[in-house]
Amino acid sequence: MTTAHCRAAYLGNVTETTQMRTPPPGEGAASRSPEYRLAVRALSGLREDLFNDAFAYRPLPRMATDGPLIRHLPARVRPRAARIPYAVVGALALLCFFGGSTTGGVSDGLLSLLAGLLCAVPVLATMVRPVGAFWLSMAATPVLAVVGGEWGDWPWGPGAFMCHVSVLAIVAIRTRPRTAAWMWALTALYGFLSEALFGGPYAGNSAPLLVLTAIVLLLISVWHIRRDARQQVTAEQTVTAHERSRRTLLEERTTIARELHDVVAHHMSVVAIQAEAAPYRVANPPEELERAFATIRENAVAALTELRRVLGVVRAEDYEAPDAPQPTLADLDTLLANVREAGLAVDKAVTGAVRELPPGVELSAYRIVQEALSNSLRHAPGATARVEVSYVLGGLGLRVVNTAIPPNTLVKPSPGAGHGVTGMRERVSMLNGEMTAGPTDDGGYEVAVFLPVVAQTEGDA
Repeated sequence: MTTAHCRAAYLGNVTETTQMRTPPPGEGAASRSPEYRLAVRALSGLREDLFNDAFAYRPLPRMATDGPLIRHLPARVRPRAARIPYAVVGALALLCFFGGSTTGGVSDGLLSLLAGLLCAVPVLATMVRPVGAFWLSMAATPVLAVVGGEWGDWPWGPGAFMCHVSVLAIVAIRTRPRTAAWMWALTALYGFLSEALFGGPYAGNSAPLLVLTAIVLLLISVWHIRRDARQQVTAEQTVTAHERSRRTLLEERTTIARELHDVVAHHMSVVAIQAEAAPYRVANPPEELERAFATIRENAVAALTELRRVLGVVRAEDYEAPDAPQPTLADLDTLLANVREAGLAVDKAVTGAVRELPPGVELSAYRIVQEALSNSLRHAPGATARVEVSYVLGGLGLRVVNTAIPPNTLVKPSPGAGHGVTGMRERVSMLNGEMTAGPTDDGGYEVAVFLPVVAQTEGDA
């Protein structure tokens, strides 16, 4: 037999084996139908909620002391108010004990005590083993019917009725809506089977129990859903506020970078032009001097190129470079005139020896005053403002303060996003300065800033 015949025979055997192992069409599809998967998930949920670790130790937590009602109580009472859940469960257990021990065919003796304990123990167990308490209540129900000896209330005697409703409500509060649905379904199944198999001539009372527990569990489930939705919304709002603050900070830094680029680029251009023109101002300059000025010009041009490249990264698509030079403190009078035309009465006071400051400090100081006055216009219509500029040793001091809103003003304050204060703090932080902003004692608002300026010595120059 040739090699080709052997390969064909081998492939034929493999094909026959594969065909024999392939299940007929529809055999696996039936076991994976949507109904089958739904039933599997339902049984899996039942096993997870009521069977897996049913008697696990889960102590009842204390009530939070920051709730809408408890936080209004005196401080010395709040720690005691946190134990309210334990008191409520204990009161329900005591009520079920009296309900089980004083009803039924036996009203005294050991059987009465036993009936009361059978009603109270499942309720108390909800504080430590909630799911196990449900099974205890289910198991105690037929025992109570036998101990009580009153078969007219079948299958739920008065004590069992009170006990089971209390247990379902407490366990539903401590777990989740799916667990409450499974407990109600098992209760309905138990009631139906008990009435159908052992009811006899007596009328069953499962219907009132099921209607009452359905209403109670529905209300508890709605409370669970609302609480979870509120927590989710709160978490999303927190994340959104954090992202908004972070985005605002990045936008402010980008704006500052654009403005400083214009200032630095102007000075570097002056350096490059002066370095190029300097050799022509000296008759027969040495070759070393020409090379030094050429190196200075090359470095200045390289720095300008790098500045433009960095600015291109942070520049927005719709950003247009300003045609006019960046403002300085010398332009404050023009700014104040514009603010007065907008309706804000503002005064200016300058103290100290006025001197020229670095361009970055001048620009940042102007922008801080501009933003503070804009906030006064926006949030305090009808108020008056005052701008104080202090040239002090080692830096520049700024103070912008406005009075409270007059009570007879007709203009309402406009809400803001809080970006202005963020931008001012970012500018101050960039210059290693200090800033305070907050309300004043008379109801106004104050912004105080100190921008350090390092004095240049002759050696530094």
